[in-house]
Amino acid sequence: MYALLFADAGLSVGQISSLFAIWSLTGVVAEAPSGALADRYSRRSALRAGPLLSAAGFALWVWAPSYWSFAAGFVLWGVGGSLASGALEALVHDELERAGAVARYSAVMGRARTAETLGVVASMAVAGPLLEAGGQTLIGVASVAACLLAAGAAHAMPERRDGAVPGGSGEPAETDEPGVLGEDPDGAGVSGEDRATRVRPVRWPVGAMLLVAAVSGVWGALDEYTPLLVRETGAADGEVSWYLLAIWAGAAVGGLPAGPAERWFAGRRLGPLLAGSAAMLGWGALWGTPAGTAVLAGLAFAGFQLATVLADARLQHAIRGPGRATVTSVAGMATDLTVIATYTAYGALGEPHGVTFAVLACAYAVPAAVLLRRGGGRRGRPGRRGRRGSRV
Repeated sequence: MYALLFADAGLSVGQISSLFAIWSLTGVVAEAPSGALADRYSRRSALRAGPLLSAAGFALWVWAPSYWSFAAGFVLWGVGGSLASGALEALVHDELERAGAVARYSAVMGRARTAETLGVVASMAVAGPLLEAGGQTLIGVASVAACLLAAGAAHAMPERRDGAVPGGSGEPAETDEPGVLGEDPDGAGVSGEDRATRVRPVRWPVGAMLLVAAVSGVWGALDEYTPLLVRETGAADGEVSWYLLAIWAGAAVGGLPAGPAERWFAGRRLGPLLAGSAAMLGWGALWGTPAGTAVLAGLAFAGFQLATVLADARLQHAIRGPGRATVTSVAGMATDLTVIATYTAYGALGEPHGVTFAVLACAYAVPAAVLLRRGGGRRGRPGRRGRRGSRV
């Protein structure tokens, strides 16, 4: 409901877009350092700290509403989000690798994204009644409480930092990649002590990182404007959250088939998924009625959510070395730059929101065309010891 909070405080579309840009710019600045800290110290600690900073930002919004308090709140939220970005994916991937189940990463993260989205859906279901019962103050209290629960959930996650996974935790580990440091691929002339102490250098899969940014950046920015889009179609403020339920229900469903879909949308087949989702979003934005817009945008968000999980899986399978959270955070930084560009374009285009949504959805023609042209690279099936996955 914060987009409505900003609008009701008298902010223009340009000012709201500038706040979103501050949020993303904070992420750009904080992403890489936060990923490095998570690799060096503790990913679970980063996941605990992130929601606490977000809670402080939400409290500031509600109890001291102004443009500058909104900006400060976004800085706190941006730093908090950066602490979780990269750390979550790295922690899940490496714990699965320790359990010999890294091939299930896409399915696990797909379900995790679905659970995350269901949390959003649940919050939207109660947002209208909360707004009517206690206004934005009560919504702020509930938001802070949700952040505290998130910090508790992060504390319950497992984390081993004993270097058991090759290059997975930032500790010295044996490499299973031939020729990484110029050693004999068969291990001839390399002592067991040397194998136990050498550190695998970080591999930076640039193509996969750019794919993550291209897939998740635009719709990750547009979702902030969906309340304004729905209200523009004629929905009353108290009804907006109910129509948003349909949109985010689509995003929730989109993550569920990520496991089998990793085979279905291998290589160039991810391109048509992006193009079809973008067309659906543009059609829904121009539909003109709350129900039609919500349903079609929900279908589009389902496709985008699935594509986002699959792009992240390609990235995780391609990373080698001790800096998994750092590499993932840099991909997040690239995503934030894409988000900032989208916010800037949205602020420049302004109203009507439906037309702006439709125009910005066309941006997906670029990654879709690249995927169709290049085929997304070769794809492999990851195994227990982290064999090579897809390269984009």
